Amino acid sequence: MAFSTAGGGPLRAEINMTPMIDILLVLIIVFMVVVSMSQQKGLDAQIPQPAPKDARPQPIDHTIVIQIAWLGDKKPPALKINEEDVTWENLHDRLSDIFNRRMERVAFVKGDGDVDFEYVADAIAIARNSGVQRVGLLTKSGPETP
Repeated sequence: MAFSTAGGGPLRAEINMTPMIDILLVLIIVFMVVVSMSQQKGLDAQIPQPAPKDARPQPIDHTIVIQIAWLGDKKPPALKINEEDVTWENLHDRLSDIFNRRMERVAFVKGDGDVDFEYVADAIAIARNSGVQRVGLLTKSGPETP
């Protein structure tokens, strides 16, 4: 506080604003630093890596599609990998065999409309554990054919 003695009048107390402004500026700087440190910078990018010189990429003949077909109530759905019948017990081994030889580790899951999502999620989990890096979901397009 500052006191004014000029003018011969009664003494008045005045608040000195300089220390308050200094504190305010320090707080603003502290908040700016904290906010800038807590935010993630940039986006995660998937950058293609060059292939090893000794590895030869094998041609990919077609896309891998895991089909889940509804068989009726209280029965697990049937599985196919590109029109090849597979049992639920052999799905992991068959996918491991397929994706051990492939550079592209992408599979698609196509399920009937009546299949519970539980079975689709199980197929995705098995595919991921078998070496598939990306799993896509396929839907029906166009009019349904009998």
